[in-house]
Amino acid sequence: EANREVTSKTTTTKHHTIGFEPDSRPQTPHSSVCRFAPLATMIRLAQLLTMSENPFSNKTWDTCAVVGNGGILTNSSCGKVIDSAQFKHVGIKTDFVTANPSIFVQKYGALMESRRPFVESLHTYGNSLLLLPSFSYTLNTPVTLRVFYTIKDFDSPIRPVFLNPEYFQSLNLFWSSQGINGVRLSTGFTMVSLALELCNNVHLYGFWPFSKHPYDLHHLTNHYYDNRQPSKLIHAMPTEFELLLQLHSQGILRLHLGDCQPI
Repeated sequence: EANREVTSKTTTTKHHTIGFEPDSRPQTPHSSVCRFAPLATMIRLAQLLTMSENPFSNKTWDTCAVVGNGGILTNSSCGKVIDSAQFKHVGIKTDFVTANPSIFVQKYGALMESRRPFVESLHTYGNSLLLLPSFSYTLNTPVTLRVFYTIKDFDSPIRPVFLNPEYFQSLNLFWSSQGINGVRLSTGFTMVSLALELCNNVHLYGFWPFSKHPYDLHHLTNHYYDNRQPSKLIHAMPTEFELLLQLHSQGILRLHLGDCQPI
């Protein structure tokens, strides 16, 4: 069972810089789970479009908080605990953010008309990295490239980067061998996989794909911001969550499901 309580304060230390190749790490339970493929997160085209070097090269962090969008986050009081981590996927002090490309279509009209509302929605993330799966599926390419050029045209400080499609394919193949049989991995599960390669200690918040709270059974919306339901034909959410529980029980990551205590 996932721990209900979280520690009163997340301990962080100054990160150490190493030459990181997943296959060269010590054979611990942590690293053996994470050896999907070389971590070449940016493909050459993405490097030309965005930055001259891989922003994750030769870096590891001590503690990382990966925040899903589950309704279990509502009124959980976890904001300060999340922001105490050294590297955040979402929070007040976000370092790294991503979104399912369907959000760009459903909420911002695929950026075919007014683009300013989208740019304004990015202000809260400052100069965070924005991961775009532009080349993982051809269906995603047009809209995510419009996102990229919109960010550049409006001089937004957020920094778009692109997920290597070969890395994404490796993740799908690996987790398929572990029993995940959806058409593709959810965005959240992909980010957890990436965090396991970059961070010594991974803490998950907002990962709960069910409509009842695990402790007092009150009703939850699917997301903390709306109740739009996921496509059961695309993602295998219950199976993904079962694997997260297994990783939690093995000490590979920590899954937080209860309300957070003040720090």
